[in-house]
Amino acid sequence: MPTIHQQLRSAEAHLGAADPVMGGLIERYGPCGLATRKRDPFHVLCASIISQQLSSRAADTIQARIMSTVGASRQLQPQLLLAAEPEALRAAGLSWSKVKWIRHLAEATDSGTLDFRVLKRMDDESAIRTLDALPGIGRWTAEMFLMFAMHRLDLFAMDDVGLRRGVNQLYGKGRALSDRRTLQITQKWAPYRTVASWYLWRVADPETQTWN
Repeated sequence: MPTIHQQLRSAEAHLGAADPVMGGLIERYGPCGLATRKRDPFHVLCASIISQQLSSRAADTIQARIMSTVGASRQLQPQLLLAAEPEALRAAGLSWSKVKWIRHLAEATDSGTLDFRVLKRMDDESAIRTLDALPGIGRWTAEMFLMFAMHRLDLFAMDDVGLRRGVNQLYGKGRALSDRRTLQITQKWAPYRTVASWYLWRVADPETQTWN
């Protein structure tokens, strides 16, 4: 089985051969940095819930407070969150809805109802449906999780504003393309649509430094 880094190099070669526009992006931005960090799946999902409808700065502040509150040194863990009083999580900055969602996630993970090893063996759509069924986690969050935490390499999030903006800019001369046309464009990137997405995000938001 090739390593994730070997798969990314294969993806870059495939995308460059299949689409000259994508080839230009690869030349411009260099190797895909999707897998430069190993991510704990539970921590990533917690962070996704915490950050909803918040600026990056506010989300980082609240996450740091929660980690301090529950005694997490490096990453959030189910047992630590379950041991914390809901009122303490609320005092750290979470809304009551997010307190409920993050505790539900901790309970599901701790009990084995949500098993990341099982999730890893599922196909993309089955994994998305499993995650989407959890309170506070919708399809977009599930797709981002699979892309960045589980390195699923053939996903394109149709509802992601940045991705659609990148496609419109590169393939529609700035005009908004239909879902049908967007899907036609993305088909040529299979089976590496996640890697293509990484480059599209760089186009849509070049100032952001967290594309890995």
